[in-house]
Amino acid sequence: MKRPGTKPTPRGREGSVRIIGGRWRGSRLPVPDAPGLRPTSDRARETLFNWLQPVLPGARVLDLFAGSGALGLEALSRGAREALLVERDPRLAESLRATVERLHAGDQATVARADVLALLRAPLQGRFDVVFLDPPFEHDLWAAALAALPPWLADDAWLYLESPPGSAVEPGPGWRLHREGRSRDARHALYRLAGGGAATLGPDSDDSATSTP
Repeated sequence: MKRPGTKPTPRGREGSVRIIGGRWRGSRLPVPDAPGLRPTSDRARETLFNWLQPVLPGARVLDLFAGSGALGLEALSRGAREALLVERDPRLAESLRATVERLHAGDQATVARADVLALLRAPLQGRFDVVFLDPPFEHDLWAAALAALPPWLADDAWLYLESPPGSAVEPGPGWRLHREGRSRDARHALYRLAGGGAATLGPDSDDSATSTP
């Protein structure tokens, strides 16, 4: 994922991000030296997973444009049942596989080296309860990914969408905004399918509330 929000990794060496909570709390995830790669910040992820924690146990998670895997692996650490991590870049996909092996998570985490849009248009790999959609900002892939996503969704699915702070990116009329926050560099928004039942997610779970991660 190429996005604003954190300082880029200095050229010529890797950086890392950490898993914030759950069984792998404190584990470092490598951030390979890839042009423009900027994982979602610790602060934004902590806020997001506070929102999501009640629905993660047993959930199937789809992490699109996975990058470092920080979102999908954090979800597994906090109780998700399984995660599909989709990453096109071969070096990033190989790094993800190595991380999954190091965490002994191969029975739960699958790394798919694939173009996200091509994968979403291919035969289904099941339906998912939680989807993370955080594409490279400069390529404007939100609309195409969202259009292809519905067959992959559970009836009461949740969607995390990250976009530039001043953007008007929305998932469409089938979704209901649950929580959102804005930082200087990004908008962080959590949605639920409009047909989903009542749920309480994290503190101050009023669907109209706004928070700043």
